[in-house]
Amino acid sequence: MTVTIAKIIYVLMAVGWYIVRLPHARRARRTPVAHSSRDWRELLLLTVSLTGLGVLPFVYIATNALKFANYTFNAPAAYLGAILASVAIWLFYQTHKQLGRNWSVSLDLRDRHQLITDGVYRQIRHPMYSAFWLWALAQLSLLPNFIAGTSGVFGFGLLYLYRVGREERMMTDRFGKEYESYMARTGRLIPKWL
Repeated sequence: MTVTIAKIIYVLMAVGWYIVRLPHARRARRTPVAHSSRDWRELLLLTVSLTGLGVLPFVYIATNALKFANYTFNAPAAYLGAILASVAIWLFYQTHKQLGRNWSVSLDLRDRHQLITDGVYRQIRHPMYSAFWLWALAQLSLLPNFIAGTSGVFGFGLLYLYRVGREERMMTDRFGKEYESYMARTGRLIPKWL
């Protein structure tokens, strides 16, 4: 493994993310929203996350602007990053497939929104967040740069920290005891039994 191959793996992960998300984003624009918690805070958090998981890594890969923050490449860590990237994309695909018309990039509830509790949602309430954490860890392992490598953990970490509680309150408001029961038997990011 070389730095160039690690960068290519990161780019392939980003392209995979785009390929998975594109058809769902198109469908989401056509599916009416029944309730939205999209506000300035939500938009700011999405921007910070995108900057950390996408903008800064691409600046690092495409330019020399962040060269001052490079550190020694670690091939075993990059191999781990490649594995994490593969699992992240697989999990990301599964979450979109299982959410179907319920998916939204923001805190939205769709018309006739359903609570999904099967597939990867059987044991984990927020497997898409799990996929993004795996992405951030893959990025950290693949990109030997203190800014580009760590920016995913910080960018997505802020989104997760300030969003997951709001999302769970929104789901509890919508689905009541059904969601509370679901919360009791599942883990947020990893299965409860782990």
